[in-house]
Amino acid sequence: MRAVLASPLQYFLPLDNEQIPLNDYIGKAISLRYQGEIHCIACGRRTNRSFNQGYCYPCFQSLAACDMCIMKPETCHYHLGTCREPRWGEAHCMQSHYVYLANSSGLKVGITRGSQIPTRWIDQGASQALSIFRVSHRLLSGKIEMALKSHVSDRTDWRKMLQSRPAALDLVQRRDELLSAAKDALTPIRDEHEADMEFLRSEQPLSIAYPVAAYPTKIKSINLDKTPLFAGTLQGIKGQYLILDMGVMNIRKFAGYRVSLCLG
Repeated sequence: MRAVLASPLQYFLPLDNEQIPLNDYIGKAISLRYQGEIHCIACGRRTNRSFNQGYCYPCFQSLAACDMCIMKPETCHYHLGTCREPRWGEAHCMQSHYVYLANSSGLKVGITRGSQIPTRWIDQGASQALSIFRVSHRLLSGKIEMALKSHVSDRTDWRKMLQSRPAALDLVQRRDELLSAAKDALTPIRDEHEADMEFLRSEQPLSIAYPVAAYPTKIKSINLDKTPLFAGTLQGIKGQYLILDMGVMNIRKFAGYRVSLCLG
């Protein structure tokens, strides 16, 4: 789903050449049917199974976007000359990255490319976010994240994120406390990479409001492979999830699936 920053966020679901304004249907009945086809989001070929949220197996095995270092940036190996796609690495990894704090299911640390702010935070369902470092490349952001995640989680509890809006945090205070706690681990990184990292002392937190009329009390996940047709009342949208009265669905998980959508 594509989100436009507003209060609340405005969500659009891309289906072929259309952009469906989903906010208009909160409180209304919708149904979605899986048509039995999956097409790779990279090469377009038909595949019996989706890997890594939308790829066919050959693309999953060959594309840099599917390498393990995307999940573990501290293992980025572009500098070793072993990147699967050096040009892709130059465009996506050898660019400015940000280390940030976010409040989604609680406080977490993460990294993202500058071009992905605030998209990355929205996709994670963060209600607040604060950039704390800007660095010159992905590997360095991963090293800083590793130093910080000894003191704060680097994961979002998606179930908890979907059940409520978290209590507001003073992210500036939490940042300062975290940097103090991680000082011993951060110092050698700063000494080695001082010219490539900037502490964003004056950055202010961003607050994000999601279009949710009602949060679920219990989480039931909708899987198109098991339930190819479902219908319910759309109660809200958060992160990449549709929240319905009969379950929640991670739209990104089913990228490349051919579906039909009926809006009541």
